[in-house]
Amino acid sequence: EVQLVESGGGLVQPGGSLRLSCATSGFLFDDFAMNWVRQAPGKGLEWVSGLYTRTGNRYYNEAVKGRFTISTDNAKSTLYLEMNNLRPEDTGVYSCAAAPGLTILTTHRGQGTQVTVSS
Repeated sequence: EVQLVESGGGLVQPGGSLRLSCATSGFLFDDFAMNWVRQAPGKGLEWVSGLYTRTGNRYYNEAVKGRFTISTDNAKSTLYLEMNNLRPEDTGVYSCAAAPGLTILTTHRGQGTQVTVSS
């Protein structure tokens, strides 16, 4: 059974930090690009960041570049997203996803974790 389980979301003030984790199982982690996507209230799905597990190459949406860092622990098949200097516009449900590339058209996606940035 394929599982992607996110954790680490919460309420944080602008300028604060959070670290999201995504524990995966049931599929070959190395066969996919691992992505973080988010959905803000009333908006569509947005690609945030992605990483090719075989090469370690990382990519970011311009809106988060310099503030977010994606990483993996391949031995644990776990994906992380370190988020710093958070802004209110970062609010949304963050999901991890396995896909053929850097895309919101994902093969496997978790249920997500809520991130709320508000004072």
